[in-house]
Amino acid sequence: MKTEFKFSNLLGTVYSQGNLLFSPDGTCLFSPVGNRVTIFDLVNNTSHTLPFAHRKNITRLGLTPRGNLLLTVDEDGHAILTNVPRKLPLHHFTFKDSVSALSLSPSGRYFAVGVGRHVEVWHTPSTPDQNVDGELEFAPFVRHRVYAGHYDIVQSLEWSSDSRFFLSGAKDLTAKIWSLDPEEGFQPTTLAGHREGIMAAYFSKDQEKIYTISKDGAVFRWEYMRDPNAPEEDEEMPDVDDSHMQWRIAERHYFMQNNAKLKCAAYHPETNILVAGFSNGVFGIYDMPDFNMHHSLSISQNDIDFVTINRDGQWLAFGASKLGQLLVWEWQSESYILKQQGHFDTMNSLVYTPDGTRVITTADDGKIKVWDTKSGFCIVTFTEHTSGVTACQFTKKGNVLFTSSLDGSIRAWDLIRYRNFRTFTAPTRLSFSCMAIDPSGEVVCAGSPDTKEIHTWSVQTGQLLDQLAGHESSVSALAFAPDGSVLVSGSWDHTVRIWNIFDRTQTSEPLQLQADVLSVAVRPDSKQLAVSTLDGQLTFWSVSEAQQQSGVDGRRDVSGGRKITDRRTAANATGTKSFTTITYSADGSCVLAAGNSKYICLYSVTSLVLLKKFTVSINLSLSGTQEFLNSRLLGEAGPEGLIDEQGEASDLEDRIDRSLPGSKRGGDPSARKKMPDVRVKGVAFSPAGRSFCAASTEGLLIYSLDTAPLFDPVDLDLEVTPASTLEVLKTEKNYLKALVMAFRLNELPLLRTVFEGIPHIDIALAVKELPVVYLPRILRFVAIQAEESPHLEFCLLWIKAILDSHGQWVSDNRGSVESELRTVNRAVSKIKEELRRLAEDNLYTIDYLVNQPTGDYGAQNGILGLEKVTNSEARVVDIEMDGDDDSEWVGLQ
Repeated sequence: MKTEFKFSNLLGTVYSQGNLLFSPDGTCLFSPVGNRVTIFDLVNNTSHTLPFAHRKNITRLGLTPRGNLLLTVDEDGHAILTNVPRKLPLHHFTFKDSVSALSLSPSGRYFAVGVGRHVEVWHTPSTPDQNVDGELEFAPFVRHRVYAGHYDIVQSLEWSSDSRFFLSGAKDLTAKIWSLDPEEGFQPTTLAGHREGIMAAYFSKDQEKIYTISKDGAVFRWEYMRDPNAPEEDEEMPDVDDSHMQWRIAERHYFMQNNAKLKCAAYHPETNILVAGFSNGVFGIYDMPDFNMHHSLSISQNDIDFVTINRDGQWLAFGASKLGQLLVWEWQSESYILKQQGHFDTMNSLVYTPDGTRVITTADDGKIKVWDTKSGFCIVTFTEHTSGVTACQFTKKGNVLFTSSLDGSIRAWDLIRYRNFRTFTAPTRLSFSCMAIDPSGEVVCAGSPDTKEIHTWSVQTGQLLDQLAGHESSVSALAFAPDGSVLVSGSWDHTVRIWNIFDRTQTSEPLQLQADVLSVAVRPDSKQLAVSTLDGQLTFWSVSEAQQQSGVDGRRDVSGGRKITDRRTAANATGTKSFTTITYSADGSCVLAAGNSKYICLYSVTSLVLLKKFTVSINLSLSGTQEFLNSRLLGEAGPEGLIDEQGEASDLEDRIDRSLPGSKRGGDPSARKKMPDVRVKGVAFSPAGRSFCAASTEGLLIYSLDTAPLFDPVDLDLEVTPASTLEVLKTEKNYLKALVMAFRLNELPLLRTVFEGIPHIDIALAVKELPVVYLPRILRFVAIQAEESPHLEFCLLWIKAILDSHGQWVSDNRGSVESELRTVNRAVSKIKEELRRLAEDNLYTIDYLVNQPTGDYGAQNGILGLEKVTNSEARVVDIEMDGDDDSEWVGLQ
């Protein structure tokens, strides 16, 4: 089994904090998810997470006007410059303090950052294609100027359209106008008059007006006008004296939102649209400068933290961090483009669908979410459970999902109609912590921390069949053998029992261990059992003989990462480390184990060695990710990270403590601890074994073997021309290179010429070496040629070669090539129907000519007719194609 799994994608979290960004073409949305960045493609309905990670949660994003460079800044002011098309981090840089605002100029040559009370302007690092002189850039980050004048934290930065001026708004109730370079006759200007901190400030499209927006919901429109208290100007030379002209408030407007505070705002100069989001989850769209409301909508139960508008002003993106919501709203049609929300509590378990296309996750928030592994989106959310959902499992056919919950119910879900069709409960009120379903889907079992029995129900009738007694403590883990022969249960009484629940006697075989059992897993061949215990041991048992075969001490492997409250180093705190979840690989050769640690361990079952350790997170915003604590952060009152600074917040609503005494969550279901512990509650291999996923504190992490970028061997440069393509085809006879060059140029006549110029005996070899990045295009092209061109057998040979060489890739990526496969199916069906009709017509014609009367005229016509058929060399050929039926195609060659 290959072990080179690499991080592929992050699901389950769509927005954490910070600002959102649209790509320059407005089709992609950049969202910070913890210490990573996820890009949502709103046109193709997919999402992917960039592979790099910050040391802390990201707070600010910036994108160049060309969309090729992304600047991300975390809570400590550490910045990473990333090449977006290549997904590669180019440079790391650290600002002196935390960054509160970030904005790139429209020209793309500068970016401004708010660092505390100062505004710093830096040169944007250039890419090689931007260097006109071809000079090498040795210093990617060069500071242009520092602007000082504010007395509190800078909260917003906005550039003018010509990149000569920019606006800054701060908590000191003022906004300031700055020039990038010294301008003749211009002095930095202060705009004062608001009663609370400035949240945003914007230039109008013609730069004749300025809009400033404060936290109390006041919107001021500023214009450059004459001071009314100044002496009257000279009529003969009215434009000479400019000393009395200044920026003044031309109009005041106020948002009326019933004590709700303004949380964010965005302005689109081209359409004069102002969007404001409030702390009660309502946003409004206003037409400026008249301040007419278009419409208002409530989209969240909590604060709207950020809003942004795409380039053409049609789509609005909203982020709400408390519940992890991300919304894209098309305001003219009043419809959602994107509506996603992750779990706002700890994930407890996960399971792949049998076809591997979807992952189901359950969490303490009582929700069950279905995630599409290809698109990365949540497609269904079930909310019927009233408490935390602890376990989930599929039946063998994959259409029915079973979940157990702390609300005392086991529910069965139909994943075709997406509904709950059966609910199982115990005679007394219990909380179920583990569950197992018989592979045939006839019996479901569940264990509870409140009792020592295992409850079994009939899925067909919903009746309680039996309560299996034998354990002396609570049941902590359950698993059926894949062949359905036995049920395995683990308990806190240091035993694992193997039950034959389908026998008349219902006997159980106890296996004695040294500590509490945390998790059990049965090998896919049903011959071996893996058990994880509280002392960090992994033991392997024979199911048929009930004897221990081997074991692994995993305490040192799982230990790593020191929590903020630990008094010992990570290496010496091994006594509390253990694996809380284990699973076998698809072939049964490896075991994947994880627990309350930042590591996921992959063990070989045969050699009992640690094959690889995967680091879940390096995010220092989580507790338990660093090996050594910084003694400078340890004060007399304890670690600085645990000191409650809520009472020292500058804003009143941030100082109010709404939690209930003694309650972890209180009245706010989204309240989290300040530094949650890094942990993995569930791991699962995909059915194909090419990837695995882990339910962690940060979200649903997917590790895959297929993370290598799609390599294109021939880039589009000056040498790739139609003439050179034809020369490669006819002179060099390098058919693969000619085909790739034709795809790069994307000219249909040239592509058809190259396609038809490849000999039929070389089709299989050329297709075998074709990069997979071109497979969807070649499938669609061949299907269209099969419908239009007369070369039927030639096109069928292409289709056969593609499916022979890349059938596994097509099967794994069926969702992305579904339209191409439908086109191929339509073309093949059309060829089949035409050949069948042609063969029938020819057979009827021959039969008619043979049965003509023997008269001179009829015989003469009959002979002539047969001569015509004979001269055309009519012969019946059989073309065998793979399909659902075993029928043969008959036609004429």
